[in-house]
Amino acid sequence: MKRSILRGCAIWSALAVSVAAFSLPAARASAAAGSAGSASAVRVPANALSAVETMQEAFRAVADGVLPSVVEVDVVEKKQAPDNPLRDMPFFFFGEPNDERSSPREYEQHGLGSGVIVRKTGKTYYVLTNNHVAGTATDISVKLKDGQKLTGKLVGADERKDVALVSFESDDAGIPVAALGDSDAVRTGDICFAMGTPLHFASSVTQGIVSAVGRSANEMANISDFIQTDAAINQGNSGGPLVNIYGEVIGINTWIASQSGGSQGLGFAIAINNVKKAIDDFISRGKVTYGWVGVALSDLSKEYKKELGVGDKNGAFVSQIYRGSPAQKGGMQAGDFIVSLNRKPVETVNQLVRSVGDLTVGENAQFEVLRGGKAASVKVKVDSRKTETSVEEHSAQLWPGCYITPLTSENRKQLKIDGKVKGVLVSEVAPKSPAAAMRVQSGDVITAVNDKKISTVEEFYRALDLNGKTEVWFDVYNGGHTIATSRYKLK
Repeated sequence: MKRSILRGCAIWSALAVSVAAFSLPAARASAAAGSAGSASAVRVPANALSAVETMQEAFRAVADGVLPSVVEVDVVEKKQAPDNPLRDMPFFFFGEPNDERSSPREYEQHGLGSGVIVRKTGKTYYVLTNNHVAGTATDISVKLKDGQKLTGKLVGADERKDVALVSFESDDAGIPVAALGDSDAVRTGDICFAMGTPLHFASSVTQGIVSAVGRSANEMANISDFIQTDAAINQGNSGGPLVNIYGEVIGINTWIASQSGGSQGLGFAIAINNVKKAIDDFISRGKVTYGWVGVALSDLSKEYKKELGVGDKNGAFVSQIYRGSPAQKGGMQAGDFIVSLNRKPVETVNQLVRSVGDLTVGENAQFEVLRGGKAASVKVKVDSRKTETSVEEHSAQLWPGCYITPLTSENRKQLKIDGKVKGVLVSEVAPKSPAAAMRVQSGDVITAVNDKKISTVEEFYRALDLNGKTEVWFDVYNGGHTIATSRYKLK
């Protein structure tokens, strides 16, 4: 059985072209056949035909209104061919290759994708597309629906969201700009249209429905959530718009799930609300600026939620907090369960990561958390996410620096832990973190914090509260022995 593969929808090679034949509407086709004397006309009830024609007119209006703002994005990317593997081998017949042939060779790779014009300032037009279409291009050209081909310039690109913004200059004031919709209002079953240049066929439109919303794609290393659609999306559609029945862009076509490489009715578009701020960031700064508060988040099992005392509530668990971070300065603690951000409920970790990333640096964000089963409010001043910090530097600031899980009958049996031992199990220790400095190891059972006995996850985090503490130490059980760790100085 073939394994399902994920493919971006940009074209980066020569394509085998397939052409679909389209038939005339039933009433007109049979009328044409009847006039030729080869068949009798099909009689369609007038009221039924009127309803279909109304829908057809609506579809035409959407296509006519949006397609002039949909562009083809042609790119050239410079790459280096691998070094010649025969360079160090003897050549008895043709002599030793010269330096030019044996050294790495630079070549140009041509690609094609789609884009949509989302903004205009004076004579400058801005095209939204995917990072995997234009993010590393050395030359970009933008082809309009009327055939004009204009030189494009990369304004900014972001790999994390897989979006890029390209600009071009034109004296033509009549080039339309697409309207951006509200992807939060999209519902499963909504009619939608995918537009772009699939397989080199410019200004193509396919129609379908929204198959699902809120999809995530860890395989794509993308923090966006996706709108899933059965509207046909193929290679070359990347960067083109997914449009609703009002002619508004609700998503940017990005990838497909396919066993063949072609459309199988599983297309995915980045929800447009996820990239609206990115457009502003690209234009003003040339890059996306992410908000940062300084917490490490985890999804929880039902059993973990029970031990934490939060029941079946949705939210995101603060398994670690960065010392000196905006979150800690604002009063957030490791062990908090975040249920809302700025009065908007938190459903999943991915949703909260996106929401925090879109916060404006310097603004005060209001978090509602559950702590020890009780509600608390935390105000955090948002900082900017720094990408240049190394993993080890991040780990050194994590508090407490170890990931813990409930001590269940299953892991007791697996690790041969006596049933009389009470505490929480250490599942992982971050390198160079405080827990690592205290010599805590994966598989340890923490039975006490600062000599205070604990038996549940909730008790562990409550005892870990740093307020008023100058040092922290654990009692840990491992291999039939209980020892006290070294004391970690907090100040």
